Amino acid sequence: MTPDDVVTLDWDKGGRLLPAIVQHARTGHVLMLGYMNEEALRQTLAGGRVVFHSRSRQTLWTKGETSGHYLNVVDVSTDCDSDALLVLADPVGPTCHKGTESCFAAAAPADAQRLAFLGLLENIIANRIADQPEGSYTARLFAEGPGRIAQKLGEEGVETALAAVSRDDEGLVSECADLVFHLLVLLKSRDLTLERVVEELRARHASKG
Repeated sequence: MTPDDVVTLDWDKGGRLLPAIVQHARTGHVLMLGYMNEEALRQTLAGGRVVFHSRSRQTLWTKGETSGHYLNVVDVSTDCDSDALLVLADPVGPTCHKGTESCFAAAAPADAQRLAFLGLLENIIANRIADQPEGSYTARLFAEGPGRIAQKLGEEGVETALAAVSRDDEGLVSECADLVFHLLVLLKSRDLTLERVVEELRARHASKG
């Protein structure tokens, strides 16, 4: 959405306010529901942080202005009737004032959300590589180059295969976790993402009908 799109929305239907659903840009987790008037939406688009209109105080407020738990905007779109907004955002800290990630903390997670940590893990790996914190295994392994990373992945693959026939479920899951982690590091070393792998799997599935 661009600032030029703001005037095309159906502001009259809801008394000059539109409900705005905020969704985690990486995990898809629904974080909260707020309301925006035209100025709140314009400030959201211009400033890169989610701004709402408070119905109780009748004023604008930036989410996180007191707590520091901002919602950094990734994308804003509207529904088919142009009377509701969907905001994709990267949250800084918990979204809910009660300290939970989402204001819908009691909601059961969707199947895709259960796997969404892989996307967050990719980001964590990238940050470790960029920041190189002292004692970081990830940063050290990455610095050793693709050859060493590939070797380590091969070792983890063998350990996973052995665990499949010689260890209990917890042992196998632990080895699988090591394998997936090292796979993500290897992909990063080639500037590739897990999304590329998923797209390949999706394409194979589509080609088989």
